[in-house]
Amino acid sequence: MSTPETSRFVRVRVELVLEVDDEEAVTGAALQALADDTELSDAERADSERAVTEDTAEALAHLVDPFDLVSVVPGVELRQASWSSEQIDYDPDSPEWDLDEDDGGENDPEDEEMTVG
Repeated sequence: MSTPETSRFVRVRVELVLEVDDEEAVTGAALQALADDTELSDAERADSERAVTEDTAEALAHLVDPFDLVSVVPGVELRQASWSSEQIDYDPDSPEWDLDEDDGGENDPEDEEMTVG
């Protein structure tokens, strides 16, 4: 990966399924984060507060920040990130939730490109 033709940019895809067992705690944390955010306008804050109060998934989207995942990784800088959150029906025993299915499994050529070794 040291050739000049190799891109310096890497896309990392992460999918998380979280179980919320205390919606009030999640909502409260999101409301506190919004209250602490000095860069929000009053209108943005009001809209965000309404959203996180009505939807726990929206509250999580305000709390989970991709920057936090990579801020301590040496030698990288986050250039772009997007994320969303939605409530889902989850059955861990369903083949639909097989994580290897989405990424092509062990023999996916994209995975081989990212292998370090």
